[in-house]
Formats: sequence, structure tokens, C-alpha cells
Amino acid sequence: MSLVRLKIKGISYSQTQNGAYALILNEVDGDRKLPIVIGAFEAQSIAIALEKEIKPPRPLTHDLFKNFSDRFDIVVKQVIIHKLVDGVFYSSIICERDKIEEIIDARTSDAIALALRFNAPIFTYKTILDKAGIFLKFSSKEKEEEEEENSIMVNEILQEGETVEIDSTASASDGYKELSLDELYQELEKVVANEDYEKAAKLRDEISKRKL
Repeated sequence: MSLVRLKIKGISYSQTQNGAYALILNEVDGDRKLPIVIGAFEAQSIAIALEKEIKPPRPLTHDLFKNFSDRFDIVVKQVIIHKLVDGVFYSSIICERDKIEEIIDARTSDAIALALRFNAPIFTYKTILDKAGIFLKFSSKEKEEEEEENSIMVNEILQEGETVEIDSTASASDGYKELSLDELYQELEKVVANEDYEKAAKLRDEISKRKL
């Protein structure tokens, strides 16, 4: 069976399951999308991995696995979503150590969170994409709106979880517009050290605006 490479398109809140998110994968050489329902913790872990400027001061579970693997020279070569049964996706992590390849069964959300940390490619079989893939065509305006929505959703996911303290009275900018670029980077380091991912996301957005 032929493999199809996938990339992460975005994460959106699941409309069918409360407290869950839909991870949207897109085939690299096509327009079909593969939506996979994942939990809030996994959504946050994937979102943090996507945001290169946000580094938790202490390792999350998937970061710990990455550190453990690095210490013992284990490399994740690729992730394959290999089965779909009753709406549940099954995945395998292809690992290598001392030139010996091993295949490890994993939940798809965990496998993708690790693939991001190892910069490993994500694949599925063409038969699965034919069965569960969604073909959508957008106008240029609709595509811009979709990308903006995905960006907003990643910020919302970064605000979820027990380690996040949300101040509902704070303004959207929190006065960050008055800070210089160097001061913004210094403030970003502080809030990440305190595991305040909501403020980190706001700072990251302000820094991105300054770089345009």
C-alpha cells in the first residue's frame, strides 16, 4: 500500500465532542484533509511544539520522552497512521537505535506530538485517506480566513491547562505595545519561565507584528 505524507494544517475545537479538539492534517501533495479528534492535553502539547518561540521551563510529558530518547540515542524516524477502526485512528512510531529499527504502537495524538519534537515526517496509507479524508476547496479569501482561525485557535489552546493563569480583566495587549523589541523578548522569557502560556502567546503575537 502506498504512503501519503501529511502536514499539520491546524487545530480547531471539536464541534461533536465537548472538551476535545480536532487536529487537521493535510496531504502534502494534495488538498484532502484528515481530521482527528484529540484531547485537550495533547492539543496543548502539539500547539506548544508548533510554537518554536515558547519553551516550557520544565519538560512536558512528550518533551521528557524526547530527552530520554536523546540520552539513549533513540531516533524517531517517522510516524505512520496505519489503521482506522470505528472512527479511531491507530498509529505506529518507527524508531531506530544502533541501526536497529523498532515499531512502537501509539495513540495518534501522542505519535504526532513526538513527530514534531523529532522533526519526523507523518504518513498515512492512501486507503485511509480515501476513506476518511475530506476534500475542500477554498477561495483565496476563505483560505486567509481559515489560516487566521487556525492561528487564533492555537493561541486559545496555549491558554488551556492547569499551568495557565488567565486574567480576564487584562487587556489584549497588556501594555506590550509600549515595550521595545528587546524588552518583549525579555518579558517572553519571564512568562515562559512562569509557565504563563497565555501571556507568552500575546507576547509572541506582538513580536511577530514588529517583524513584519
